[in-house]
Amino acid sequence: MGASVLVVSTDPQGSTMWWADRIGEALPFDFADAHDDPDSLANLRTMGAKIHVVANQKGGVGKTTITMNLAATVQDTIKSNGQTRHIFIDTPGSIEDERLLAAALDVADDVFVPLPPDPLAFDPTTRTIEKVIKPRGIPFKVVINNWDPRDSKVDMLDTLAFIEAQGWEAAETAIRRYRIHTRAPAEGKLVTQYPDNGTTLRAKQDFLRLALEQGYGG
Repeated sequence: MGASVLVVSTDPQGSTMWWADRIGEALPFDFADAHDDPDSLANLRTMGAKIHVVANQKGGVGKTTITMNLAATVQDTIKSNGQTRHIFIDTPGSIEDERLLAAALDVADDVFVPLPPDPLAFDPTTRTIEKVIKPRGIPFKVVINNWDPRDSKVDMLDTLAFIEAQGWEAAETAIRRYRIHTRAPAEGKLVTQYPDNGTTLRAKQDFLRLALEQGYGG
């Protein structure tokens, strides 16, 4: 029986593909690479699945981490049913690859925009949303990503205030920073495959809350 979730990479850097290769046969969802053939993304519409694009033209904001771990969480939640129900597309983190991002947005039902609590990410995120996403009329949510719960809440509150000032909708769930997320690609693991302990359970909880908040499988 096939997976319920498909992940598609359009990033020429190949981070998503490298991670998937490290996981190997334990990869819980289906995977495809389309960075050499962005026109093929149009075929995804024939699958009858909801298509979710993870996008920000600022590199290093955690697009691949959110794509892979959210996809794994959704797959784990709804299990396999022989039909693809959700497709997650990882996109490049640069203005130069805007053609690839545009091809993904052409088929998107909604968009996740990861934003770390870092003022250096505010301007590139603003450009991505205002110049690329909003003109297409696609529903989107900004997801605060990589927030260190050991820090004070000032950075988090400043980021929320920035999002509100722009009139954007923020996801209620923030993805907290944990070292295990950084190590996971090299170890060939996804959030659903972490060993159980206090930290990993909290890390899993973030992605489960985000998935359920969006109504993906629950």
